[in-house]
Amino acid sequence: MTGSDQSSVKKNEIFEWTKALLIAAALVFLIRWLAFTPFIVDGESMLPNFNNGERMIVNKLIYDFRDPKRFEVIVFLAPEGKDFIKRVIGLPGDKIRVDGDNVYINGEPISEPYIQDEIDLAAKEGRIYNSSIISITEEVTIPEDSLFVMGDNRPRSKDSRFSDVGFVSYDAIVGRADVVYWPLSNFRLIKHYGGEEK
Repeated sequence: MTGSDQSSVKKNEIFEWTKALLIAAALVFLIRWLAFTPFIVDGESMLPNFNNGERMIVNKLIYDFRDPKRFEVIVFLAPEGKDFIKRVIGLPGDKIRVDGDNVYINGEPISEPYIQDEIDLAAKEGRIYNSSIISITEEVTIPEDSLFVMGDNRPRSKDSRFSDVGFVSYDAIVGRADVVYWPLSNFRLIKHYGGEEK
């Protein structure tokens, strides 16, 4: 093989590697910006299930193919311009009422396994878990294309019970929280409790 042939082979190899790296970078960019985005939990509103500072992956595409389901954990843009993480409690058309630790959907109490231990502990201590002064004693109907969301840490969550958050429009949803990836010791897939039903 002549020197010019070797040079040509080397140039082709460099070109192929450069092309492969550019394609990989483009794919990472597309996946990062179009399909998934990182999110950092800020605050204690989702305790005991999500800790302040935990990092997670949010699936931005899932709701392009279907509507949110009850009990899914979502990230959305709150009216104050900050991303919030909360749990979907009420769906469009639901009539909802919150009375202490009891949440009623269409007149029926719902089971909330993700905070049941906290509710039971509070009851054992002679108090209610949702010690927030915010209750919704009159039934309200959730508008079309909107959700009613609450934090798991009911006493310390600014959520749909507050008028300055209110119902969450579908347009404000960033995506569904799917994976906690940091710290590594907390790595897990997020359980959503399959709560499509009442």
